[in-house]
Amino acid sequence: MKLEQITEELKSQQADAAWITTPLNIFYFTGYLSDPHERLLALLIKANGEQVLFCPQLEVEEVHASPFNGQVIGYLDTENALDKYDIKFNKLLVESAHLTLQRQRELINAFDVQSFGDIDQTIKSLRNIKSDSEIEKIKKACELADKCIEIGVSFLKEGVTERQVVNHIEYEIKAYGVNEMSFDTMVLFGDHAASPHGTPGDRQLKQDEFVLFDLGVIYENYCSDMTRTVKFGTPNDKAQEIYDVVLKAEQQAIAAIKPGVTIKDVDDIARNIIAEAGYGEYFPHRLGHGLGLEEHEYQDVSSTNTNQFEAGMVITVEPGIYVPGVAGVRIEDDILVTENGNESLTGYEK
Repeated sequence: MKLEQITEELKSQQADAAWITTPLNIFYFTGYLSDPHERLLALLIKANGEQVLFCPQLEVEEVHASPFNGQVIGYLDTENALDKYDIKFNKLLVESAHLTLQRQRELINAFDVQSFGDIDQTIKSLRNIKSDSEIEKIKKACELADKCIEIGVSFLKEGVTERQVVNHIEYEIKAYGVNEMSFDTMVLFGDHAASPHGTPGDRQLKQDEFVLFDLGVIYENYCSDMTRTVKFGTPNDKAQEIYDVVLKAEQQAIAAIKPGVTIKDVDDIARNIIAEAGYGEYFPHRLGHGLGLEEHEYQDVSSTNTNQFEAGMVITVEPGIYVPGVAGVRIEDDILVTENGNESLTGYEK
């Protein structure tokens, strides 16, 4: 199905082939994942459905052991990979957001390309709707993220530093088979969490303040991304008020998610609740984003997105209020859009 949609797009744009170079997109189509560093790694999909993978010679055996069953062209560091494939293209579709000007010039010289088009949106649309297999992997990643929060909360004590909690979480979760986090784990105490993307440091935990955890793990190449803001003691009334507003905004936004609902309308629900409570200026970011092979991917869950939710999407919902000198609160869940509504894949208590 993935290949059919690419070849249909090629026909629609009257193009000869698609040239895909983002490692995660190559994995999406081939089942082979690699970080090529400065070397060329590229998947060529021709209009007739034929696939050709260009990769360093040192990776050829790994490619053969992967699910990919197309042609493999390996090359040495001393060789030009494009010289090893003799073909001409009138029109080539590329990932315009990833292709460098230098690579484009090399393609023109090697394949006599006359014109270029974009394949970016077609790939985004494909990755936007997850298969059953992808959903199961994301669910497992979410379960492991829940475990991370549990580990972190159990380690909280007066005087512990943010960095110590981060280190503890990332060490302990390895026992559950996690080798990599989705992004740098964030643990912020009290008013330090008023910076939405603050950096954990030597700030010590005090009695009666909130602790913000923002983290995710990678399970079989699929990501989770969740946030919990938890009590340590009894935070002051203003901090608790902020928490209650964020929780209401998140719950009501999630309740509205189902196929056919416009994405911006869900952002508006959360944003209006926060604005009506007097904290509109303290909610500076979009409501959420797509989630899958990357922790941030298509779609954008914001006030400018007029697309509709579709069954099979996985997105985050993460409203927040950040008042300098008072508190920062964000609550985030990973949400699967189902045929009749939605399912929260993250479950740690709120």
